[in-house]
Amino acid sequence: MQNLAEPNAENVAFMIEAIKTKLRMASGAAMQASNFSLDKYEDLLDIYEIVAGKDKFSISEVEAIVSELGQLRESK
Repeated sequence: MQNLAEPNAENVAFMIEAIKTKLRMASGAAMQASNFSLDKYEDLLDIYEIVAGKDKFSISEVEAIVSELGQLRESK
């Protein structure tokens, strides 16, 4: 089990990959860990914990999660 207590790039990458896998995101390639700032680590951790804690998601839940992740991404 990954220790997610420490905000670092490795943990961000782990959480993003886990979220993409769990949600079976077809457009997962567009979501790269490098797009997320450590300043938003706690928010990302909250989303990860929600996703990790559920087995199934409705379409509206997936859309809401993807929307939240979009708001956390750094605009480049």
